[in-house]
Amino acid sequence: MSVESRVLALFISIDNEKRRVAKEKLELDEMGVIEDKFYAKNINRLVLITSATAYALAKSNGVELEYGSLGENILIDQNINHLSVGDRLKIGDAVLEITQNCTLCNGLSLLDPKLPEVLKNDRGVFAKAIISGTIKKDDIII
Repeated sequence: MSVESRVLALFISIDNEKRRVAKEKLELDEMGVIEDKFYAKNINRLVLITSATAYALAKSNGVELEYGSLGENILIDQNINHLSVGDRLKIGDAVLEITQNCTLCNGLSLLDPKLPEVLKNDRGVFAKAIISGTIKKDDIII
């Protein structure tokens, strides 16, 4: 990333939990986020990265959300809309490769009917780990 950015928060999804569970660190391998219920489910949608910009955009449109509400595994402090498929990010000792832009899901409408339109191009990106490792809250992203 061109401007130094860092990890603000980390989350996993657990069966039978409606909300994402906050973590201090994530362990990743080529199959995704270890302990996450979506581990090894879809090679192009293993890790969801969202920026605080998406939450700010929602808020500016009257939708207050807690971090983790957008389904992210990794929340960072910089806008990520400039990232393209194939771009790589080093976070902690893991290296992630962007696989696709995050598509909008019906779950966003359940949070607020405006969200799909508000975040249509700004929800985040999916990535996969090409080098396994640990990502911690406050890690710098290179």
